[in-house]
Amino acid sequence: MKISLNWLRDYVETDLKAELMAEILSDLGLPCEGIEHLADDTVIDVEVTSNRGDCLSHIGIARELAAATGKKLRLPEVRLEEAERPASEFVQVEICAPDWCKRYTARVIEGVKIGPSPDWMVKRLEAVGMRSVNNVVDATNYAMMETGQPPHAFDFATIDGRKIIVRKAVGGEQIVSIDGSQCALTPEMLVIADARRPVAVAGIMGGLATEVSNTTTTILLEDAYFDPVCIRTTERRLALPSEASFRFERIVDIEKIDWASQRTTQLIVQLAGGRVARGMVDAYPRRYQPLEVTLRLPRLSQLLGIEVPTDVVLKILSALCFEPRLQDGSVTCTVPTWRSDVDREVDLIEEVARVYGYGKVPTRREIQIEATAADPRHKLAQAVGTYLNGCGFYETINVDFVDQAAAEVFSAGGTLAHLGVRDVTRKAGNLLRRTLLASLLEVLQTNVNAKNLPCRIYEIADTFLPTGIKDALPRERAKLGLVVDGEFRVLRGAVEGLIQSVHHGAAVEFVPADLPWAQAGARVLVNGQVLGEAGVFSDAMRVRFDIEDLTPCGAELDFDELLALGSGSVKIKPIPRFPAIERDLSLVVAEQVRWAEIARAVQEVAPAELEDVRFVDIYRGKGIAPGAKSVTLSLRFRDEDGTLTHEAVDQYQAAILESLKRTVGAALRTL
Repeated sequence: MKISLNWLRDYVETDLKAELMAEILSDLGLPCEGIEHLADDTVIDVEVTSNRGDCLSHIGIARELAAATGKKLRLPEVRLEEAERPASEFVQVEICAPDWCKRYTARVIEGVKIGPSPDWMVKRLEAVGMRSVNNVVDATNYAMMETGQPPHAFDFATIDGRKIIVRKAVGGEQIVSIDGSQCALTPEMLVIADARRPVAVAGIMGGLATEVSNTTTTILLEDAYFDPVCIRTTERRLALPSEASFRFERIVDIEKIDWASQRTTQLIVQLAGGRVARGMVDAYPRRYQPLEVTLRLPRLSQLLGIEVPTDVVLKILSALCFEPRLQDGSVTCTVPTWRSDVDREVDLIEEVARVYGYGKVPTRREIQIEATAADPRHKLAQAVGTYLNGCGFYETINVDFVDQAAAEVFSAGGTLAHLGVRDVTRKAGNLLRRTLLASLLEVLQTNVNAKNLPCRIYEIADTFLPTGIKDALPRERAKLGLVVDGEFRVLRGAVEGLIQSVHHGAAVEFVPADLPWAQAGARVLVNGQVLGEAGVFSDAMRVRFDIEDLTPCGAELDFDELLALGSGSVKIKPIPRFPAIERDLSLVVAEQVRWAEIARAVQEVAPAELEDVRFVDIYRGKGIAPGAKSVTLSLRFRDEDGTLTHEAVDQYQAAILESLKRTVGAALRTL
């Protein structure tokens, strides 16, 4: 935002040099990007953050400077001589999209004479980077740079039906803007229309057909409030930036629109003559409700670490027009309508701090740093990472957004419950993810394209799950996602081993379940409680992510539940005094027999000496009949009171083989 010092001095009395003024503004949070010295003026280029739309004007900057220097803000005195005929007899205004246009005003000025602007106005506009067009257009631009409210002047004779309709565009509509751009409009865009066609892209640029020209004699003056997101979206889709849209995107003062309209009208009459119709047409569907915020003085001292005298606090807030009222150690303020960035106590504390001066916060030559131990969540994340790294997994970090297609394949009920951002900065991936698996599959796809295989990856991050309550924010839940490009048993082994490393002795089960993304899926149960899900990705998923040559598997575990699992007490037992005997059995079973059935058959007849049952391998091929498979398992026996004999183990093994034969039809595989 370029600020002319000659212009600025109309609103605040100051003889400060440009360099000192720039330093003061920087301390207020408005850093200077450059100073330009002209023949008879000086221009300061001020950087204005996106939440301070009130400072995109000379009056806004003057208000800040007045508060910092103790000077008084001087606003232009506005007086209009109005004709008898009211503006409502000239034009009607209808707002058909009140969510996108919260206020629209129209004034009518008859008998204007279009011509060049006086030198003083041309110089001021050129100083801040705007070219002179004619006296009416220059007056609107001058008013915008002065007040921060962007007006627009229509040639009233070109408005069909003497009616202004603020509505959403109709698909297929087009308009040629003042700069000659051909704009294809969509229903996501807001337009200003007359009774027949669009005459302006709302808040961005007027149409060429209704612009002010040398033949114009009657002006229809627009001042309005448009939704910032709507303006930003439209401007980017049309690639049509303007000084007006830059301000509407950052919120204008809805309550000062009437005053700004009067000021613009005054400037037009001053430069182009004419008669002003009485009053204005004001469409204001929902009135603004003033906001009150309370500042606790003890909280101010606690947060800033310094004591700011109460009278100074009141003086600062008064200078910033917050109307402070002191009562019982608290200051209650009415937030000015132009300060849309202030709605919390901490915002008021920031206002006091920046005007009081951050330089008054004392500094120390030494600082004290206290090291604290990692919290349980961080420790678990480190432990999980260490374990999975040992299993050949690599950690990935992805953004929290996925695109519509990726979200749909993981959501049986569709994506309506997903929370998303409006498609402004993110062209496709604009939905907060409910699962980590979609992001991990995209990473796998990248590695497949780079021929970087084998690929085992994981991620620990938050997911955003719908609560089922209307208009409620989603529930954030930390998850651990894993994807491998190989067999499911590799993934299962990693999951089981990970859970056992977190809580030794936990009973882990994979119970078959239908999952929307898996051709074969399972719920992961730990001690009977669901911890997550795992499965082999379906053909549709492989096609969607272009990994048809692989049969990838994935699992997703609730990280918070995993954290709770590891928070229990750990039981320690002594190192065994006597050796163990291990026996490996290769069994031939039917293809449909699952490992869980085999393990259950073993446990049914297992003696107290059976210490562990472990899956070793699976084989299909030569020597194995079609429809069957060979499963190898390992049994470990140990007696805590003495050394086992092989004769005793032979008896245990025989009983186990008999149970396997009876329950799952297993036969001992022989060479």
